[in-house]
Formats: sequence, structure tokens, C-alpha cells
Amino acid sequence: MFKNIINSIKAYFGAFGLISKLGLWKYFSIPILISVVTGFSFMALAYFFSDDLGALIAKIWPWEWGSNTFGTISTYIGGALILVLGLILYKHVVMALSAPFMSPVSEKIETHFLGETKHVHRNTSFSEQLSRGIRINVRNLCRELLFMIPLLILSFIPVIGIVATILIFLIQAYYIGFGNMDYTMERHFSYKESIQFVKKNRGTAIGNGIVFVLMLFIPVIGFIITLPISVVAASTETVKILKEKGLIETSTNNEVMNINS
Repeated sequence: MFKNIINSIKAYFGAFGLISKLGLWKYFSIPILISVVTGFSFMALAYFFSDDLGALIAKIWPWEWGSNTFGTISTYIGGALILVLGLILYKHVVMALSAPFMSPVSEKIETHFLGETKHVHRNTSFSEQLSRGIRINVRNLCRELLFMIPLLILSFIPVIGIVATILIFLIQAYYIGFGNMDYTMERHFSYKESIQFVKKNRGTAIGNGIVFVLMLFIPVIGFIITLPISVVAASTETVKILKEKGLIETSTNNEVMNINS
């Protein structure tokens, strides 16, 4: 799995050049708009409601002494909680709504590396791609929250909090990579088959998601470039896995490009 994580991270290095080479930027205009609007919306929520949430948290302190200090700390805790939950919701909202625009990008990357293939793809409409994107991301969101809520509580405990924070990061990375990989899997697998495929290739999903999360912390630019680059990186690695495992039958009449280039 560790090797797959590294390979998935390395795929990012060629993503920007591949976007320009294949002229993919035009497909990203609406997803970028969705990303920017959603991202700033959650940031605004954290800014305006951190005081209110902090006041609720401060009520658990029953003593007079230290109440002002605890109240100040509670405000920061409230803002942090909103940001963390906002990040969880942000990525699933963006990936779900962007599904119909990302599928053509993934398909062009697959054609670029493999040429015309004998593989019979699943033909889906815009609404079907959107529906699947929503279904996948709602499923992932529910499972992610199931793990994240207890880990968020544990993260405030000394020492244990360090382990909990690392697990929070890796869980988020896994489900982000899952969503990005599904733009390619949507053409090849059913909903249940895609889930099984990602489980067998967890390292690829985690590696893709690690860079995604880190890039989001780049002010403003993170909301703009993260989704396009991460989708291209995920598509490249997913196509590579499909080819290596014989899940895509390439045409013998085509000169297949080197997928690692």
C-alpha cells in the first residue's frame, strides 16, 4: 500500500502539464466556480458562527475562575470545529456536483494513454453522472462522519490527540481519493464494484487525497487549482491500475502511450 501512496503522490507532478497538453482547462471552469463559492461559504460560516458555538462550548465550564480564558479558547475551538466539519462537507459537495464535468476529463486522459480500446464503456448521461456523484459522496460523507466525530473528540486529549489527528487526516485523504478515482471508475464499474475496487487500492486513494488536503491550505489558489490537478492525477493512476490488472483490453492496432510519462 505504501508504494501505491507514493505513486499516487508522484502522479501530481505531471498533472499540470497534462492539463495544458490535452487542453483540459475548459472543462474546469464550472467546477472551479463551484469550488470557490463552496469554499468561501464555509469560511464565512466559520467566521460568523464561531462565537456562537464557542459560547455553547464555554457553558461546560461551571466555575467562575478561568471562565474568561476558557471562553476565549472556546471561541477558537468553535471556529476550528466549523472549519473541520466545513472541510469534510466542502470536498463532498464539490466532488458530487462536479461529477458530470470531470467524467469527460477522465475519459480524455484514458484515451491519451491507451488510445482506442476494445473495452466496452458504460454510457451514462449528465444526470446519471450527477446522480452517481451524489450517491458516492453521500455514502462517503456518512462513513467519514462516523469515524471523524469520535476522533475529533479524542483529538483534544494529550498524546492520544496526536494519533487521532493523523487518523483524521488519513481518513479524509482516503475518501477524497475515492471520489476522484470514481470519475474514471464510473465508466467501467457499477456502484458496488467501484467500492470494492477502491478497497483493494486504498493506497492510491490515500496518496491522491493527501496532496488534495495539503493544497487546500494554499490561500485562495487552493480552491482554484486543487480539484483540476487532483482529478487528473487520480485519473492517471486509476487508468494505470486498470491496464495493469487487465481490466481494460487495449486494441492491438493502436500504439499505446507510456502511461508513466
